[in-house]
Amino acid sequence: MAEYEDRYWTSSDGLRLHFRAYEGDISRPPVLCLPGLTRNARDFEDLATRLAGDWRVLCPEMRGRGDSDYAKDPMTYQPMQYLQDLEALLAQEGIERFVAIGTSLGGLLTMLLAAANPARIAAAVLNDVGPEVSPEGLERIRGYVGQGRNFETWMHAARALQESSGDVYPDWDITQWLRYAKRIMVLGSSGRIAFDYDMKIAEPFEAPAGATPQVDMWPLFDALATRPLLVLRGETSDILSAQTAAKMASRPGVELVTLPRIGHAPTLDEPESIAAIGRLLERV
Repeated sequence: MAEYEDRYWTSSDGLRLHFRAYEGDISRPPVLCLPGLTRNARDFEDLATRLAGDWRVLCPEMRGRGDSDYAKDPMTYQPMQYLQDLEALLAQEGIERFVAIGTSLGGLLTMLLAAANPARIAAAVLNDVGPEVSPEGLERIRGYVGQGRNFETWMHAARALQESSGDVYPDWDITQWLRYAKRIMVLGSSGRIAFDYDMKIAEPFEAPAGATPQVDMWPLFDALATRPLLVLRGETSDILSAQTAAKMASRPGVELVTLPRIGHAPTLDEPESIAAIGRLLERV
């Protein structure tokens, strides 16, 4: 596992936000890895390890996740605030051009970053998300976000994840479920294992379509699609439909890779994902 430095930046409302920084070739644009709604920097540890050295990699944790401060106002858990937070990180680090790799919510943020200034996007990966989000997937996410379950042991946590998400990763063995649990959960001060995010992120999400900005996302995608772009889709995804993915792939310069027997979302550790990301970076 490549070494990284735990670093921090400050939001406009005074939160101390955390990111992992992996060193790499400073002559290349850095890689910015943006996680999904309830996720954190650990999602990208294998990817960052593979890229580190050749690429500088930054893995920020949004407010309310991982080692970032929880928001005082839960209604700031929404995409335009996350965008503002990321702009502050880019300003602090002096980053004018970067490769964005965004999973789910992170992909929506990638499109928002592109819309604000497409020239700064050197290339991008949208992992199982697009300008149209399937309502079935949103309802499923609303059903589990903020539930606050906790577990006595890592094995209990892994078994619970296997039970609830076995259809997403049907080929995983218990070792993979344990590894997954340690990416998305943390051992708390109570001695119980719990999800590593503020349960209050569910509050704005519970509003109608609260998880996505209330705008037509296709113009944002088209701003991004002027750059080298990879779209990854889980074959059984309930967030990114095959129809939307095909429409995205019809834009010039867009590569679509569909991962068999995987739902929402690919982990980016699959051989097909690794190869496709490698091809994208060769275009930078």
